[in-house]
Amino acid sequence: MRDHIPVVVQGRRRRAGRAGAAGVLWGAAELAVTVGVVVLLLVVHQVWWTNRQALAGAHEQVRELEREWTGLPAGPALPSPATDPSPDPSPGPGTVPDPDAGPSRAPSASGEGAPSSARKSPQESAYGVLRIPRLGVVVPIAQGVDKRAVLDKGYAGHYTGSAQPGAEGNFALAGHRNTHGEPFRYINRLRAGDELIVDVRGKRYTYVVGRTLPETTERDTGVIAPVPRSVVKPEYGYSEPGAYITLTTCTPEYTSTYRLVVWGVLKS
Repeated sequence: MRDHIPVVVQGRRRRAGRAGAAGVLWGAAELAVTVGVVVLLLVVHQVWWTNRQALAGAHEQVRELEREWTGLPAGPALPSPATDPSPDPSPGPGTVPDPDAGPSRAPSASGEGAPSSARKSPQESAYGVLRIPRLGVVVPIAQGVDKRAVLDKGYAGHYTGSAQPGAEGNFALAGHRNTHGEPFRYINRLRAGDELIVDVRGKRYTYVVGRTLPETTERDTGVIAPVPRSVVKPEYGYSEPGAYITLTTCTPEYTSTYRLVVWGVLKS
């Protein structure tokens, strides 16, 4: 009998060890599932819910501006942008702000970051409407490119220090490509000859897309200069004074590695 006792005890220890390992594995699996669900909910909130909120708010702001300009009661709801139409760290001086990253200030060349602009709410600073017929985009234009105060509201942000709509120089705008209304998501699909329409109180300015810079670095501030020309890829841009519009956003999609730029010229 004594010869068999150690065998029985050893077997119990093995079974207990296997049960303990199984419990650890089961707990780890439950934790992984829980983490996965939380991450999925965060992604849904960021990609879907923020888009709905920003898009609804931006459309309401457009309606408010139009009512203010015309003195008429609210009209029918604006159509949503077509889904298939065919920064809070701040970037340092000398960069083209990242619309899809943290709250940002404009490059030093544009003078963005002025306290008076930072204090204004989007409702106070929104003063115009950008329409991109090819893409079905209708978006308010607000002063500055601060992420929380402007871009996350689904607005197009006007680089402070760049030209005013219709004026000589470069009327430069930034907008999100992904999340928060993503008004500039499909600007890569714009082609030469497409119209970019800017409405302000009592005036309409129509620009015609001329050139596109598919990819450049965040430090390429030449793209929003009065005569826009890339300092990284000098073959892209213009060389003569004129009345320009510039749209900037991040590329590739869902990243903030590079900048995508579309230029237009005021239609005479």
